Amino acid sequence: MSLLKQPKPSIGRLLTDWKAAWQPALNLWSRFTRLKEPTWCLSKVDEKKAGLTGSFAMIRLTDHSVVISLAQINTLGLADFAREILAHEIGHHMYAPADLTDNARLLTRTRAGLPSRENLAGFVSNLYTDLLINNRLQRSAELDLAGVYKLITPKTADALWLMYMRIYELLWKLPCGTLAKGALDAKIGGDAQLGARLIRVYAKDWLDGAGRFAALCLPYLLKDNGKSSQAALAPLLDAREAGAGGEIPEGLAEVDPEEKKGAIHPSQDPNLGGLDEDEEEKKDGEGDQGSKSRPQTGGRAIKGGAKNDYRSPREYTELMKSIGVKVDEQELVCRYYRERALPYLIRFPERILPKASDPLPEGEEVWDIGSPPDEIDWVQSASRSPYIIPGFTTMRRVYGTTPGNDPEKRPPDLYLGIDCSGSMPNPRYQLSFPVLAGTIMALSALRAGARVKAVLSGEPGEFSATQKFTRDEGEVMTILTGYLGTGYAFGIPRLKADFLDAPPAVESAHILIITDNDIFYMLDQTPGGWEIAQKARNIAGAGTYVLHQVAQTAPGVERMRTDGWKVYSLQQWESLIEFARKFSRQTYEKKGGSYAKSAHDP
Repeated sequence: MSLLKQPKPSIGRLLTDWKAAWQPALNLWSRFTRLKEPTWCLSKVDEKKAGLTGSFAMIRLTDHSVVISLAQINTLGLADFAREILAHEIGHHMYAPADLTDNARLLTRTRAGLPSRENLAGFVSNLYTDLLINNRLQRSAELDLAGVYKLITPKTADALWLMYMRIYELLWKLPCGTLAKGALDAKIGGDAQLGARLIRVYAKDWLDGAGRFAALCLPYLLKDNGKSSQAALAPLLDAREAGAGGEIPEGLAEVDPEEKKGAIHPSQDPNLGGLDEDEEEKKDGEGDQGSKSRPQTGGRAIKGGAKNDYRSPREYTELMKSIGVKVDEQELVCRYYRERALPYLIRFPERILPKASDPLPEGEEVWDIGSPPDEIDWVQSASRSPYIIPGFTTMRRVYGTTPGNDPEKRPPDLYLGIDCSGSMPNPRYQLSFPVLAGTIMALSALRAGARVKAVLSGEPGEFSATQKFTRDEGEVMTILTGYLGTGYAFGIPRLKADFLDAPPAVESAHILIITDNDIFYMLDQTPGGWEIAQKARNIAGAGTYVLHQVAQTAPGVERMRTDGWKVYSLQQWESLIEFARKFSRQTYEKKGGSYAKSAHDP
């Protein structure tokens, strides 16, 4: 393609030409590719409206969109590179990072390879995925990506730019100086060799190469915090904030073992040693699969055999913010505990009632178009009129209910009281096992159809609670993940207010209180404290104390049992997780088609 200066086309002509190039660009990835047409920006006003800043193109994974500034395209002289640029943006959606989850995992791997410069993970991951996509398009689709880079070379190229361009020259077998216009020392040349090998070897399992590429770039970013590199490469940053928005990626509370394992310099990677260029090309899958071969997206490592490792709530919220998730920190903390609880969720206890209800036919009514088709009573419809007209002659049966003979299963509501005094950890900053166990039981109860009342209490001092027994998961989680840090124990006056002063409208409930040995002092110091707890338990129907570092023979435990409470003692907070699982299973485990009526104590 000639690089001689050509008259710049009008914006209208440019828009027509680039729209026509969209479908051919999609076909370069697959003829089955479906992606909505880009948002075309014809002016700076359009760019501002679309949120495009710094670069001439960008993608958003939240709504699977591409944004192109034709105004900047014209200014930069890139009008003739429609297929190259459009196919590149499509590649971000089809190949790397492809979706929000893989984009998030890409950033975690990149952050691990950038100690002290984690804030540049979006910048480095953008450079990495650009290399992967451009290498495929230049070599397999025979596009002229090199021509694009020839036109956007910055006036002052820093060391990272030179190394980055030299990688392209090596990948595409271009003479030195074609793209990397500047003085190349031995370090830059050696790093570029490693970078080119990395792109070839990890083209399929590209997620595994992210930390290695980040480690390769790190020395170039230590000077001036990478500001000069970011300025030089700014026009290329089309996926830096690809995951920005209100969606929270799943599965990031757990630390992928490959994050730290893959955060090594490419020179220390045995997979990159001892290969000649032909062997590298075969490893990336392009040498023997043809131009239509498609790299794998994601490349998630298969886990197994290792103990799960998790981020702290603080690390999790910081990671989400670095990815660009724009939601309140409280919601992020709730998502963290919900995600940690997910593997332990089970069907919560159900209580057997004498009878259930069976359907009772009560007549017919007109079936309308908005109703499910399987509700149509064709016999009644045909007897009403020989002509079937939906919404006019179509009929359906109406049913009521009548007491049946089968037992109805209904779970007891859960009153979940958690000690939130000064001795308890803040669940926003470090893992709180009482909150995690409470989340497991609360979400299990909600899943089974029960209602939950969550109460945090650090008294004398403060308390917070859901207004009533509720099925609103968000309300329950907001209370559970809060923090008070006042007083010394769960306040027994909460039971008086919730059960004695204003009995809740529940048929059956289970009061579960998680606290420590200070509860005995609270029971003694509260006027009528023991009697309040006993009466509340009797009104609810069942009650359990979970006590941290309290011996089963400790004074007061026997009185709790005498008053009808089950008492579970644990020495380590970690044991709460197993308790949360066993509590619901052993209390209402389904045996022979029915549920146990007792055995509340795990």
